[in-house]
Amino acid sequence: MMLQRQESKRTRGHVDAIALLPLIVFLGGCTGSETSEPDIEPAGQEESTKTDILEAGASLLQANAPLEPMEVYLVGFHPMKEDPSHQMEAHHFCNQVNEDFAQCVLFDGNTENANLNGIEYIISEQLFGQLPEGEKQYWHPHNGEILSGQLVAPGLPEKADHELMKSKMNSYGKTWHTWDTAPSGSEQSIPLGKPRLAWSFNRFGEAQEQLVEERDQRMNINTEERRKGREDLIPLAKPQSGVDSLKGRFEGPTQPIPGVEDKNPAPPDSHSGSSGS
Repeated sequence: MMLQRQESKRTRGHVDAIALLPLIVFLGGCTGSETSEPDIEPAGQEESTKTDILEAGASLLQANAPLEPMEVYLVGFHPMKEDPSHQMEAHHFCNQVNEDFAQCVLFDGNTENANLNGIEYIISEQLFGQLPEGEKQYWHPHNGEILSGQLVAPGLPEKADHELMKSKMNSYGKTWHTWDTAPSGSEQSIPLGKPRLAWSFNRFGEAQEQLVEERDQRMNINTEERRKGREDLIPLAKPQSGVDSLKGRFEGPTQPIPGVEDKNPAPPDSHSGSSGS
C-alpha cells in the first residue's frame, strides 16, 4: 500500500510538472542559471580507478529514489544565529513533499563538485503554529528573504520565480549548517565541530553587501530588480515569529523591509549596535 501511494504521488508529480512545462516555456526570461563553483576542496587523495569503477557500477545498478524529487533549486543567504556576522551563501535543492512541508539539502555551489554543507526543512505558517513554543526558537521566518529579493530560484523565468516565492510567503525554515564552507570562515577542508543553527535576514543592511553582490555578479542575478518585482507580495505578508531575534546584532545601520514585521516586536531598548532598525 505504501509503495502504491509513493508511486501515485510520483506519477501525479510528473503529470503536474509536464502540465506546467508549456507555461514555464511561455513565461520566458530565465536568469540566474550560471554556475557557482565551491570555494573549498575537501581534503584527501584523488579517486582511484577502482573507486571510479565502483561509482559507475552503482550509478547503473542502484536507485537514487530519495534524491529524484529534489528538483526545486533556491539560492539565498544565511547568518548563523549564535554569530550573525558569520554569513554563508546557501544553495538549496528541495523536495516539496506536500503543500505544507519541504525538505532541502544545502550545498556551497551548484556544480557536481559542490560540497554538501547542511539541511533545511521548510514548513507553512499553519504547521509552524502547531509547534510547541520551545521548538519555535529553531525556525526562522522567510518573508524577509523573499521581500528583500535575496532568495532566488535560479534558472526559472522571473514570473515562475515570482509564483514560487508567493507560495513560500509566511513560511518558516529550520536550517543546520554542518560544514563551514564560507570563504570568510575557517575554510575547513573537512566538516568539523558542531552543526550551526542558521537564521534569516529580516532588515536591509543585515546581509553583507559584498556577499550579495558577488552572488549576483557570478550568477547573473539582480537582487534589487527581484525586490521591486515582489512588491505586490507585501499585502500577503503577515507578522512572523523570529523577525526580531537578531535585531541589533549586525554591524552598521539597518532599515525595515516593507511587510516584514515581528509577531511580538522587541522593545526599542532591548537591543543595541544597530541604527535605523
